[in-house]
Amino acid sequence: MMNTTSVAHSDCPEVKIPASLFTTIGLISLAENFLVVLAVIRNRNLHSPMYCFICSLAAFNTIASVTKTCETIMIAIADGGTLEKKGSSETKLDDIIDSLLCMSFVGSISSFLAIAVDRYITIFHALRYHNIVTMRRTRAILAVIWTTCGVSAVLMVRFFDSKFIMICFVIFFVLSLAIICFLYAFMFMLARIHARKIAALPTTAGLKCRWRGRSMRGALTLTILVGTFMVCWAPFFLHLIIIMVCPTNPYCECYRSLFQLHMVLMMCHALIDPAIYAFRSAELRQTFRRMLLCSYWMQCS
Repeated sequence: MMNTTSVAHSDCPEVKIPASLFTTIGLISLAENFLVVLAVIRNRNLHSPMYCFICSLAAFNTIASVTKTCETIMIAIADGGTLEKKGSSETKLDDIIDSLLCMSFVGSISSFLAIAVDRYITIFHALRYHNIVTMRRTRAILAVIWTTCGVSAVLMVRFFDSKFIMICFVIFFVLSLAIICFLYAFMFMLARIHARKIAALPTTAGLKCRWRGRSMRGALTLTILVGTFMVCWAPFFLHLIIIMVCPTNPYCECYRSLFQLHMVLMMCHALIDPAIYAFRSAELRQTFRRMLLCSYWMQCS
């Protein structure tokens, strides 16, 4: 993938992950994320801006699962001698796969940013939320995210040999996470202050208090999602930094020998996210239950 696996001479052997493990994780995460997308589409109660962004996140995870599974199958076929690893058609197909993987990453973190802003507005501008975050604006934001991700993915793969592009890739990751962490830290800090003030208000403020409580639970869910994203993707970005900073250092090469393990972590991110949705959202759990028991489809027929 994008020339990140080539290593110089090192005493550390490259860690090999069985292709069957990549394929299994990819297929399971594909099924899970597809189920999330389907649940949001079919359940009208989930037709809200936040769930639209979550659906977008699941769609990007689905793309990552499909492309990585296809790449694993291609590598297995190439190892069997059926495909040429350096053929022109194979190289173009590999570029497409890499573009889709980059698109899924940029899309995932862009979706996290959109969700973080949505949670901020929900908590601190609750009374004006539906005027600020309309479905029309949500669709426009999603269109911008998907268009930007597609263009940036092509540029990243086309010019990935340039250190400038690699640096931009890493800076985007670090800067986006910094913004998200700042927003959530700010939200939780102000929420504690507001909770004390609300406790002193008369009972007429109960509705706003319940709204804020639900919003904070949503913010906590997205905090868990962001934490999972950081754990699963950070090793890969450390890998990119090492390529730029110390490409021939033997100690750095030892870390680079774990590249396939980093890829497993990245794929596990798409596997874990739907489990977090189901665990934190009662509405999603009910929708999953109806879909899996087929009663939902019978009611809609």
